[in-house]
Amino acid sequence: MLEPQSILISESDIQQRVRELGAQISDDYADRELVLLGVLRGAVLFYADLARAISLPLRFEFLQLASYYDDTKPSQVQLIRGGSDYLAGRHVLIVEDIVDTGHTLKFLIGHLHLLNPKTVKVCTLLDKPSRRETAVSVDYCGFEVPDAFVVGYGLDYAQKYRNLPYIAVVEPEH
Repeated sequence: MLEPQSILISESDIQQRVRELGAQISDDYADRELVLLGVLRGAVLFYADLARAISLPLRFEFLQLASYYDDTKPSQVQLIRGGSDYLAGRHVLIVEDIVDTGHTLKFLIGHLHLLNPKTVKVCTLLDKPSRRETAVSVDYCGFEVPDAFVVGYGLDYAQKYRNLPYIAVVEPEH
């Protein structure tokens, strides 16, 4: 079993950045109805904290994708469930845990465009541009991280470590 090795982003740094993102999103969407679309399961803690940091009335929506399957390397993206027809004509903000290769986000945005939202933007807790394989746009980013496998604050390895209040690095066994 892999174990977290070192703390990359502290709990206090995460909470401060979430408050900053919430204030920025509140300003950017003032006088507009916003739908927060959470990507399950990894983004759930970030989603909850971010929603409380946004000072606007919000609609909540969730969907679930799978791409890691108990491994440290992503594989094919699969939509498990999600997306509602009420997204049509609305401003949608995707809330992601991490943008890595970009394949999952590209898949998700393509799926959402079939539902005809007015706008689609992306807010991610973590961005790992060094691993990008497909071009995607991130509108709101919590932290840029190096090419390391990270867990905590919703992110997991084999469904473990999601409950850590910080982001930690996991070193793969050799």
